[in-house]
Amino acid sequence: MQTSDVLKKLDIPRHKLYYLEQKGYIHPKRVPRGDIEAREFTEEDFKKVQAIWKYLKRGFKHKIAYQKAMEELNNPQLEFSLQSKK
Repeated sequence: MQTSDVLKKLDIPRHKLYYLEQKGYIHPKRVPRGDIEAREFTEEDFKKVQAIWKYLKRGFKHKIAYQKAMEELNNPQLEFSLQSKK
């Protein structure tokens, strides 16, 4: 999945996506395309970004949003219980 796909599907600003990469929260593959290097995101990267972005939109700081996203992704039951409390 390319950067543009992630941006469209999640409606996340490009600078936020790149910041997550800079902090080491995601690790997209760099693929040479002519004079530039494009980022290729795996399904795992996409799910991480999706979960982190959800918590960032709720007002959590980046580090906490990442921690909560990882808890959620490592424990799918957690997401179900969070949704049922809404």
